[in-house]
Amino acid sequence: MKKTLILIFFISILCFGQDQSPYKNGEWLNFKLSYSGWIKAGKASLTLKEDKLNELYHVKAIGKTTGPIKWFFKVEDYYQSYFSNKTGLPKKFIRKINEGGHTKNLTIDFDQTTNKAIVNNIKKNSVKEFVTKPNVHDMLSVFYFLRNNYSLDQIKKSKDLSVDMFFDSENYEFKMKFLGIETINTKFGKIKCIKLRPFVQSGRVFKEKESLTLWISADKNKIPIRIKADLVVGSIRVDLDAFSGLNHPFEINF
Repeated sequence: MKKTLILIFFISILCFGQDQSPYKNGEWLNFKLSYSGWIKAGKASLTLKEDKLNELYHVKAIGKTTGPIKWFFKVEDYYQSYFSNKTGLPKKFIRKINEGGHTKNLTIDFDQTTNKAIVNNIKKNSVKEFVTKPNVHDMLSVFYFLRNNYSLDQIKKSKDLSVDMFFDSENYEFKMKFLGIETINTKFGKIKCIKLRPFVQSGRVFKEKESLTLWISADKNKIPIRIKADLVVGSIRVDLDAFSGLNHPFEINF
């Protein structure tokens, strides 16, 4: 279950961009996770650096369980993505996880010209090649790509958004819909947000197909503010807890 939640977290904190880049070198976002509204469940962070020499952005994502949950199910997940600072398309993706003793250590090299993904399973000492969709994204690059390439006006008109993704060894289409604009209370003050609803698979983890709700800041930064998910047992909530290096002023109402 924790694996799916962390995957959904990093995949689905999608935002919509504007003419000027919503992010820059040095952006850092930190989040806290709680279970059923009050139990500390974990923390996660996103750190972005730019490699101008190689025309790449390098993003690091970390997810860990904390508090009482850690004693029952320890999670330490590390993700990295290298994506073009011109097109936003990924070149390399790294996933190294330990989830309750279940471990994975993968690197994925993307060839966007031939639509191929080379998956190196370091733990199993195997290398496999997969055919991908054109302009495919990994679970981190898509976050920054959508922030920089889709406007709020576009999503309002289309109502739905779909993105081709590749994860581990699978191609899939990620979909979500626009629910409106909503102002929510946070530790920083009141923040005007874009409200979104990703479509997830109901069953073992989520109660139903529309169990996940996202709130993205409706300013020029377009950063994730809150995520709520109704699970088969309980619920999970993710809140922005700290930030630095934003490219634009953070619009907060007190």
